[in-house]
Amino acid sequence: MSSVAEPLLELSGVSHRYLDRFDALDDVSLRVLDGERLALLGANGCGKSTLLKILDGLCFPTVGSYRAFGQPVTEDALDDERFNRGFRSRVGFVFQNSDAQVFSPTVRDEVAFGPLNMDLDADEVEARVDDVLTLLELDDLAERACHQLSGGQKKKVAIASVLVMNPQVLLFDEPTAALDPRTQQWLIELLGELSRAGKTIVLATHDLHRLEEVADRALVFSEDHRLVADGSPTAILDDLDLLARVNLIHTHVHSHGTLTHSHLHGHGHHAHPG
Repeated sequence: MSSVAEPLLELSGVSHRYLDRFDALDDVSLRVLDGERLALLGANGCGKSTLLKILDGLCFPTVGSYRAFGQPVTEDALDDERFNRGFRSRVGFVFQNSDAQVFSPTVRDEVAFGPLNMDLDADEVEARVDDVLTLLELDDLAERACHQLSGGQKKKVAIASVLVMNPQVLLFDEPTAALDPRTQQWLIELLGELSRAGKTIVLATHDLHRLEEVADRALVFSEDHRLVADGSPTAILDDLDLLARVNLIHTHVHSHGTLTHSHLHGHGHHAHPG
């Protein structure tokens, strides 16, 4: 992709501290281009989820700036109803824990919640909801209570409640975590369809085995909350020293003193995500 293309999302020198003392991100700059599939990699606690929250306007840089679609995204900007509406309609976030996202009485109510809050007319909302329920094969569950759903079904409903808004940018936090193999495969295929439909996708993941299927580019974060690598999934996966240094794979020291890595599944042996 051409580096002269205007980024959809851009962080410049962003640091974020919780309670003014716990670092979550340290001097992170990045650009997300239109139509890109970008994976965020790093050990637990490195700042991936915080970065997604900043991209979604749920929290804000302590230092540095965030621009989306050419506009600064700040607390003040999001207090402006017109800006807020425009931003929220273009960026959607699927949380890691679907229980934090799915709260309406029925599946249909859950999926309709966002468009109703955008003041779309009732016919438009109904059409959108029906379309997305069909797309995600949730028709049979439309009247089911959300609390009765399995983990995989809740994940589908959470995704439906975001897709119904037809956002330009989709953010996913550990999308395949805690899903059964069939639902994982379904989700990876859905990500491919969304990408082919022109969506921009940013996802935080531990799943190195599926990285090349879900991303065109990968950013790697160290345990001290810094961005330490930016490259193609293949280049990142081949850099075993990097993956070991950021605690995404384990290293083994043999009795004769040599060091080997647990290689990646698909690139040799089996990796142990940190």
